[in-house]
Amino acid sequence: MKYLHLIWAALFRRKTRTILTLVSIVAAFLLFGLLDSVRVAFTAGNSVDGAGRLIVNSRMSMQQPLPESLGARFSAVPGVTAVATANWFGGVYQDPKNQVISFAVSPSYLDLYPELVLPANQRAAWDRTRTGAIVGAALAKKFGWKIGDKIPLQSTIFPSKASGGNTWTFDIAGIFHAKDESSAGREQMLMFHWKYFDENNAFGSGTVHWYVVKVADPDRADAVAKAIDALSANSDHETKAQTEQAFQASFIKQLVNIGLIVMSIMGAVFFTLLLLTGNTMMQAVRERTSELAVLKTIGFSSRSVQAMVLAESVLMLLLGGIIGMALVSVIMPGIGARSGGMIPVHGVSMNTWLAGVALMLAIGVVVGWMPAWRAMRLNIVDALSGR
Repeated sequence: MKYLHLIWAALFRRKTRTILTLVSIVAAFLLFGLLDSVRVAFTAGNSVDGAGRLIVNSRMSMQQPLPESLGARFSAVPGVTAVATANWFGGVYQDPKNQVISFAVSPSYLDLYPELVLPANQRAAWDRTRTGAIVGAALAKKFGWKIGDKIPLQSTIFPSKASGGNTWTFDIAGIFHAKDESSAGREQMLMFHWKYFDENNAFGSGTVHWYVVKVADPDRADAVAKAIDALSANSDHETKAQTEQAFQASFIKQLVNIGLIVMSIMGAVFFTLLLLTGNTMMQAVRERTSELAVLKTIGFSSRSVQAMVLAESVLMLLLGGIIGMALVSVIMPGIGARSGGMIPVHGVSMNTWLAGVALMLAIGVVVGWMPAWRAMRLNIVDALSGR
C-alpha cells in the first residue's frame, strides 16, 4: 500500500488512453453483470429442500403428458396437503406476435397461489362460467381487456372440437393482481378451466402437463418429492418432482440455453478485453522504460518493480470492473420492473459479484504478467542508454 501513490500516478500517466481503456472494461463488466444476473435468475433453485410447492411433470419432457388420475395418488402421499393440475395451452391473440401465456387449470389451482389476489365475486363468477377465464392485471392492461369481454385465442398446439379449428373462445370472468413485486410476472398469465379444455381438446382427454403439489412441511419437501416419484417408477409415465424455480429453468431451457449464450458472448467480450488491456499495459511499460530503470537505480528491487507493474494492471481492471458491476446493481431492478416480473431479477447476486471480482483479478494478472516480467528483467544500463 505504501507504493499506491506511485502505482496510481503511473496508471494515469496518459489520462486519455487510461480513461478509454477503463470505459471498455466498464462496458465488458456491465455486460457480464447483466447477462449473468439473468442466467442466475432463470437457473437458480435446483434443490427441492425448503420448498412449499413442488411441480411434478414427466421425467422424459415437460411436453409429455401425464395421466390425470395420478392426482389422487399424489394426494395420498404423507405430507401432501393439496394437488392441482395444469396444461400448457400456447395461445395467440389476433396476431402471431401476441403470444399469451395461457394454462388450463383445475378448480383448486388458484388456491395454491395465495400471492395472486382475485376478488371473491370474480372467483365465484369464474367458477360458474364454463368458458370463463381469469387474466392478470398486466395482461388485461396490455390488450385492453375487461371483465365480460369475450376473447378468441388461437392455440398453437390444440385444435378445438367446438370450433373445428384452433380457435378457442373465452369469457373474461375476473382480473387478478399479484400481492407483491416478486410475483408480478404472473400478472402476464391467462387461466381457464381444465374441464372445458379436456372436453374440447381434439387431441384426446384425461391428461395434464404438470401437477402443483402443496407440501405441509417445507423442510420435508425432498422426502415428499422422492415419495411422489416412487409412485410411477419403472412405468411409462415416470415423474420428476422439483421446485418451481427448477421447473421454470427447465422451461426456459426448452426455448434457449441461457448458460451457453452467456458463456459464448462473454468469451468473445473478455477475449477482446484481454487484447485491449494487454496492449495498453505493454505500451505503458514501454513508454516508462527509463523511469523504471531510475526506480531500480535508487534502490527498488526487481521484484518490487514487477509487483508495481502487476498491481497497476490489476488496479485498472478493478476500477473499471467495479464501476461496471455497480452500474448493473442500479440497472437490474429497473429491468425486472419494466419486464413486469417476467425477468425475475431484483439485483445482482453475491455469486455474480464474486465471479466478477475473480475475473477482474484474473484478467489483471494475465494482462499485467508479461509487461511486469519485462520490467523485472530490465537492465538499468540498457534502459538508460535507450537500448
